[in-house]
Amino acid sequence: MLWRRRARHGRQTPCPVVPTFAPRAPAVSVPEPSRQAILDFIEEERAGGREVGRREIAKAFGLDQGGKIWLKRLLRELEAEGETGSDGSVRPVHPRNALPPVLLSEIKRRDREGDLIAQPLEWDDEQGAAPQILIERQRALRSRKTAAAPAPGVGDQVLLKLTRLRGVEGFAYSGRVLKVMGKGKAAVLGIFRALPDGSGRLVPIDKKAQGREALIPKGSTGEAQDGDLVSVSLRRESRFGPPEAQVRERLGSIKSERAVSLIAIHAHGIPHEFPPAALKEAAEAPLASVKGREDWRELPLITIDPADAKDHDDAVHAAPDENPDNPGGFVVTVAIADVAGYVQTGSALDREALERGNSVYFPDRVVPMLPERISNDLCSLRENEDRPALAVRLVLKADGSKKGHSFHRVLMRSAAKLSYQQAQSAIDGSPDEKTGPIRESILMPLWAAYGVAARARDQRQPLELDLPERKLILKPDGAVERVTVPERLAAHRLIEEFMILANVAAAETLEKAGSLLIYRCHDEPSLEKMRALGEVLASIGIKLPKDGVLRPVLFNRILAMIKGSENETLINEVVLRTQAQAEYVAENYGHFGLNLRRYAHFTSPIRRYADLVVHRALIATQKFGEDGLPKNTTLEALREVATRISAAERRAMAAERETTDRLIAHFLADQIGSSFDGRIGGVHRAGLFVKLDGTGADGFIPASTLGGDYYRYDEAAHALIGERTGESWRLGDKVHVKLVEAAPVAGALRFELLSAGRQVATTSRSSKRRGGAPFGASRPAAFDRKGKTGRAGPGKRR
Repeated sequence: MLWRRRARHGRQTPCPVVPTFAPRAPAVSVPEPSRQAILDFIEEERAGGREVGRREIAKAFGLDQGGKIWLKRLLRELEAEGETGSDGSVRPVHPRNALPPVLLSEIKRRDREGDLIAQPLEWDDEQGAAPQILIERQRALRSRKTAAAPAPGVGDQVLLKLTRLRGVEGFAYSGRVLKVMGKGKAAVLGIFRALPDGSGRLVPIDKKAQGREALIPKGSTGEAQDGDLVSVSLRRESRFGPPEAQVRERLGSIKSERAVSLIAIHAHGIPHEFPPAALKEAAEAPLASVKGREDWRELPLITIDPADAKDHDDAVHAAPDENPDNPGGFVVTVAIADVAGYVQTGSALDREALERGNSVYFPDRVVPMLPERISNDLCSLRENEDRPALAVRLVLKADGSKKGHSFHRVLMRSAAKLSYQQAQSAIDGSPDEKTGPIRESILMPLWAAYGVAARARDQRQPLELDLPERKLILKPDGAVERVTVPERLAAHRLIEEFMILANVAAAETLEKAGSLLIYRCHDEPSLEKMRALGEVLASIGIKLPKDGVLRPVLFNRILAMIKGSENETLINEVVLRTQAQAEYVAENYGHFGLNLRRYAHFTSPIRRYADLVVHRALIATQKFGEDGLPKNTTLEALREVATRISAAERRAMAAERETTDRLIAHFLADQIGSSFDGRIGGVHRAGLFVKLDGTGADGFIPASTLGGDYYRYDEAAHALIGERTGESWRLGDKVHVKLVEAAPVAGALRFELLSAGRQVATTSRSSKRRGGAPFGASRPAAFDRKGKTGRAGPGKRR
């Protein structure tokens, strides 16, 4: 069959080939399809609601007897991984490198045939080019309800139902528009700078747009004042000189660093003002009573949080298990703020919480998911105040495994509010006035229970990546005073492990009850990323096993092998980039990083909408009240919710990262010409990304400034390599750089490299034409001294 594209609905139509009068060719065996092709076919069939098993797969791919034997062997491998049943029936699978069936996307353009083309709204550039999604053309609208729906257009954010495409050049998916989430705005954000004649200029906030300012004529500046963040529309483009713009909206002043987060809030469209209806509901919410709840106010639960935390959504308690059948065991109690009692499904508070998806934490402010009346007062587990909670009682055996658990809806009273440092100091033998009286009765049993839980954790062997997080300490005026990396304490690990246990218990309880829920899932690394990791490891003499089921312990062993060596930073970075991104889904496929088969977020409903959904599901299944998950909730509805809150999470992460970059750029702006030590945090065709020691500031070194050599980009080795000199710079290398430019508004820094690169063996030009490369890399691209792509021989694929 030949395939051609049918643009009407994004599907493929078989075009029969007209036979010619030629001798019949001898029969040939059908090549075995790839594992990924099998998984793609399974996904497509299941998306269409069709049963799929061994017979259907063999028929679809036209397998002969030998191919059927191969398929049987493959299905056995999938069975071992939990993806098929012993009878060959296919269980729900999450294909590697596949987009989810429902995806929040942005329509980017129209093609020559007039079809709309979309891309995922949030996409990590490290995964490569964003996939192009062909939007299916809308069928004729037949009802007033559908006719009133807005038609999608370029720039719109849309919720798509995806279908895998085969044989359509340039497109891996087609998408049917389920809902237009937001109409696109043809606006550009920037900082207004006033000029003496009454006109102005726009300084763009986007790193990629640095140096491309726009002119704002007199009379088009609106009410903007110098230093304001503004939204403008471009009125006239010019091939010569800057474009002309008009101010559409004044968004606020950023003359103080304290308002730097305002840029990210508007750039990413983060809702930051609550509608009056939501504020009214929060203001009228009453204090919870013990009615309909168990009275746990005498149980000495305590909160352990960062010192500057304003909301407290989890409290913990532990005691030895008095059951003689469980010697050496513990009973651990985790109580979580009962937000569902205040935020009813479909209410104004609920709609706003879903729109926000999660709270966003900036160094200078917090954009909460719920109004402060709810998040910082009624639902915050304040010390010595009655608060409603949903609690789980976990019974642990002496080896740390869970013997059983139960959920309860309670009224509790926190016995103490502690910081991580306070709790750790008390355990280390330096209690203060607050921790002294509770050290033996409350804190020591907690640490003993954690010691038991840690045994099971070590047995489970989750992924152990050492990822220190920087923290910005601000001055009263909002400027950065210093950047620190907080010490990782046992108190942090204690709370994290108990929260993980509670999350697992929630998922297990809801699965057993047959309830719908939103899972927190993390896929295993893709085959392509594992191949790239294998090539990097091979360059330093480590062989990556090719057989066996992929488990986190494999990465832990690799990290242990290179610990303390010169390659430690490089391999840590590459292993991190090999991992997939965690997401919220309505259909479970497990959590690879934690090495858990089922996992759902339950412990932070104040700041995450996913946890609120899980709370409602527990309330419904455990018959705790009438405010649980509605009975008419469908899987499709939860898929949409999961897609939206996953996108909101990625939006928040990007906004937080950009704000930190801008604040640090402000901090370094008066240090132009200073030199710093750092490490290469990224290698690209265009140059090197450098992360400074201490501040963690990220900056860029253009390839054009590296020297007078001909540089090749070795993607597999994460390196730029001088063809003539063999001088190279690789991911993780230590470097000494000079700061030559800072753009605080965009959070951009530019460095000049002062240190020399490492030497690698060069290869002849003829061998490069045959595809040879250092570090055992695949055919690389090349760069001349100006950073432009050079010839890499006939094998170049870009």
